Amino acid sequence: MEWLKLIGILIIILGFLFKFDTIAVILVAALITGLVSGLDFTEVLSILGKAFVDNRLVTLFMLTLPMVGLIERFGLKQQASKLISNVKRVTAGRLLTLYLIIREIAGIASIRVGGHPQFVRPLINPMVQGALRTRYNLTDATIDAKDIEKLKAEASAMENYGNFFGQNLFVGAAGVLLMVGTFSSLHIKVNAIDLVLASIPVAVITLLLIWIKNMMLDRYFNKKYGRNEVKTHESNNN
Repeated sequence: MEWLKLIGILIIILGFLFKFDTIAVILVAALITGLVSGLDFTEVLSILGKAFVDNRLVTLFMLTLPMVGLIERFGLKQQASKLISNVKRVTAGRLLTLYLIIREIAGIASIRVGGHPQFVRPLINPMVQGALRTRYNLTDATIDAKDIEKLKAEASAMENYGNFFGQNLFVGAAGVLLMVGTFSSLHIKVNAIDLVLASIPVAVITLLLIWIKNMMLDRYFNKKYGRNEVKTHESNNN
């Protein structure tokens, strides 16, 4: 009967497999797990409520989502795209590399720029798309939809790279302190500064590799849309 207490794991797996609502699946799994473990309904609700209150700070980021939705609704994407269209010689790859640099520098200073929903989706993504459209004089009819999806993925990847490899560049970062505490519990003496110094080469190597990757992305776009750029220059000269 002890195995029956693991039914919550099965419910979560099946819920994700059939793409049911995530929060509903987790709540149902928690309720059923508590009930089969011998707890009554009120005890389960009490445990869930206490866990939510104890970890309520984790959900504070949700307060920013309505604000982001409003500024998107009133033209943030269009303004970001318009801004980048006025910058000469900018490419999608260069802009992605610049954001990665900014993201890693922000990690050194322990500055949180907002992540995917608050920063990448409403600001970086339209700017990168605007850079591609401006450089090659592309419209919705001439740009490949697959390339738009590619740029969305690349913009999200820059956030992931910068956050993952940049967060350990700050001595007081949660990840660094967690590792120090874990090593200490294993009787291994490690200082936070040592971990930061060990993280610097990894962050630099990541930056160089992604810079090369973004250069290859620009070459891909130049090979695919380069004729549009030539035609634009010729029409401007005429």
